Amino acid sequence: MGQVTQLFVAVGSRRPMRQVEDVTAVANRGFDGCRHSRPGSRRQVLLIDGETLEALGLGPGEVKENITTRGLRLDQLAKGQRLEIGQAVLEVTGPCEPCAQMDEIRMGLQQELHGRRGILCRVVEGGRILRGDAIRMVGAAVSAPGNGGDL
Repeated sequence: MGQVTQLFVAVGSRRPMRQVEDVTAVANRGFDGCRHSRPGSRRQVLLIDGETLEALGLGPGEVKENITTRGLRLDQLAKGQRLEIGQAVLEVTGPCEPCAQMDEIRMGLQQELHGRRGILCRVVEGGRILRGDAIRMVGAAVSAPGNGGDL
């Protein structure tokens, strides 16, 4: 079990994330008011663990995550794994590959974050998420026969 230590909403492209105390996750969209909130997107919510940020000398929100966590090994979560966070349920869609924008934060950061940028999720069940909420693994999505588990 992990914990939400910080929450962020992207208010614009290449602008600093806005830190919030609580947020509403909207089913199949993302966080209310976040520029990444789009139906059907695999990048509705980005989670990264605070331990990785600290190891790289970065602060919460710097790599554009929506949720900073503590005590949860994000790199061990598989596609389809579901997480209950506050009143919401998120489903892992896969790892987040660092883009060139990371080098705008610090030269070489894109390479430093390779395999460590966190996980992307979609919102399965909407609800309120508060800073300090517990993060619980609640199982994986059930794949329909023949769809190969694609989301």
